[in-house]
Amino acid sequence: MSTQEFYIRGPADTDARGPFTVEQLVTLGETGGIDTDTLFYDAATEQWAPIATNEKVKSLVFPERKRLSVRPKQHVTMLNVQQEEHRPITVGQMLAAAEGRTDDTKDKRGFIEIQERSARAGLAAATLIFLCSAAAFVVPHLDLVMSMDLAGMTGYPLIFLGLVDLVCAVLLALGMAVIYPFIRFRAAFGIGFLGLLYWLQGQPRMALLIVVGSVGLYFCTVALSYLPVLLSAVLGLVGLGGFAYYILA
Repeated sequence: MSTQEFYIRGPADTDARGPFTVEQLVTLGETGGIDTDTLFYDAATEQWAPIATNEKVKSLVFPERKRLSVRPKQHVTMLNVQQEEHRPITVGQMLAAAEGRTDDTKDKRGFIEIQERSARAGLAAATLIFLCSAAAFVVPHLDLVMSMDLAGMTGYPLIFLGLVDLVCAVLLALGMAVIYPFIRFRAAFGIGFLGLLYWLQGQPRMALLIVVGSVGLYFCTVALSYLPVLLSAVLGLVGLGGFAYYILA
């Protein structure tokens, strides 16, 4: 029927218009040129009939338009809305997390306590190791130190190293772990220079004791669990303690 041609006229008209194709009639209907009361010539009945009386013609000329509907409002998550979990972390919250006082980090509290105790034990061990080293270098020449005889002390330069070790022991006893970088340098100095010095002097035992003690001293400043701290303390005290024993015996 889409290729069929139609003649039309108004209900009160006597003259017909046409022929029109379906597309032309649709255009007339959209522009108000015709309506459902407009008559068309029905070739099947050979009569004029309103378009409204013929469902096929009516559906072709006046097709039903889909009604526009408004979709229900949907919830849209806004990306720029600050969520609770994205709020800035305060300094207090950071400290609480570091100390294991939050729900997410409370299971780490025991580990943190072990680290703290190990660090304190390492600090105490390093203090004792320095006291042993200071005694080995200072006590044999204590009279020069007490009399502040700088001229005499220059003949035994290791006295000055002993005094430095004594100062380090005092600072560590006061809990000043900020000097750890210098402590590590001192340990490396003992491993390298002092060990080589005594080795070249033909004292391999003393060289070995200084190297072992200095290794223990170094690791006392870095170990954060019980066993490494214990091993470091044993090495340091056996090494520099044994060195002091042989010097002072």
